[in-house]
Amino acid sequence: MKLWKKDNTSTSSLIESFTVGSDRDFDLLLARFDAEGSIAHVTMLGEQGLMKQDDANKAISGLQKIREKILRGDFRISDNMEDVHSQIEWMLTEEIGEAGKMIHTGRSRNDQVALDIKLYMRSAIAEIKEDVLKLFDLLVEKSNQHKNDLIPGYTHLQIAMPSSVGLWLGAYAESLVDDMEFLSAAFQVTNKNPLGSGAGYGSSFPLNRKRTTELLQFRTLNYNSVYAQMSRGKTEKMVAFALSSFAATLSRLAMDCCLYMNQNFGFISFPEELTTGSSIMPHKKNPDVFELIRGKCNRIQATPNELTLLINNLPSGYHREMQLTKEIIFPAVETLRNCLNMMHLMLSALSVNKDILKDKKYTYLFSVEKVNELVNQGIPFRDAYVQVGNMINEGSFQFDQEKELKHTHEGSIGNLCNEEIIQEMKRISSTISI
Repeated sequence: MKLWKKDNTSTSSLIESFTVGSDRDFDLLLARFDAEGSIAHVTMLGEQGLMKQDDANKAISGLQKIREKILRGDFRISDNMEDVHSQIEWMLTEEIGEAGKMIHTGRSRNDQVALDIKLYMRSAIAEIKEDVLKLFDLLVEKSNQHKNDLIPGYTHLQIAMPSSVGLWLGAYAESLVDDMEFLSAAFQVTNKNPLGSGAGYGSSFPLNRKRTTELLQFRTLNYNSVYAQMSRGKTEKMVAFALSSFAATLSRLAMDCCLYMNQNFGFISFPEELTTGSSIMPHKKNPDVFELIRGKCNRIQATPNELTLLINNLPSGYHREMQLTKEIIFPAVETLRNCLNMMHLMLSALSVNKDILKDKKYTYLFSVEKVNELVNQGIPFRDAYVQVGNMINEGSFQFDQEKELKHTHEGSIGNLCNEEIIQEMKRISSTISI
């Protein structure tokens, strides 16, 4: 069944296969939202007198039953159906009769798909937000737990200055705060209703677009019917930028974990059941989970570029390659959520080596502390820097590591400001609410 099929016409099977592609598979993710969008549309049609109220009521009841079937996992798209829209309309017509054929009044598949994708992405953003907050809370918890466990800090991958596990993990917690800013921006763009824009040029029916906006709990609507169609692809790209930002944070954290659990570093470790072994080296505990998070998240960071190449330089109006955005953005959403959850699993089992800095190779880690100690004794900084440099060159540098490090400014080892970071996350994440 095709919504656009006319009597006595047919389409080549090769053309049909090529144009439909993998749409049926991805359409299963849209089924719930297609039913919900149709319920709102039919409610409005009944209120506007574009459907008899009895017919509208029957259609709403039938669509609700279909939605329940979808939520139970009992919904399928038949091989002879072109897409999810055709399947739901056919099922409804089978259930309630001729009234089911009326639900497409005032709609095009174009605004139907645009609506379904926005509803899907709005839901996905809300789920990603919860996944991120779960990881964020764990990072803050671990940061506070290990705030006094010192490790080397590096610049240029050279030993630089004292850091701590708390400072390290707190950095990634705050990184997620900035990433959440991108997600919030994507949510604001996504949370606009395109329904009623038709094929991109509106309708001569007296539709009430503000009513469907209210029923679907959108913040507002895409007012201009042409732009409502132009927002396809652009909205997906906005979401992709948010996914990419989170992916960059996860990839970098995964790389740190790969380094820090390496025997040459040995700062952290994980239970054997969360690592993998070697087929010939019995001592190996490989960081496969972190390596795969790193690889998957690096691929996610290519998603905005892939969408750009797909939609760039298209004129206004609808174009069939828009359906390909689903093949790009939907897997990226699922992959990011999986990576967030796996990172949470791994860090939940994190163990920290608390005696790292006793190794003599970290002696010069405290060179800046020695310079600052001399400055506090009244020696000008530049002279103190030269003195300590000479000590290092002569091999006479010494620093008592048992002394308490006096780092007190905001965001330093002794003042992580995790509570302030928590408040920032609460402020930003509160802007994402359906």
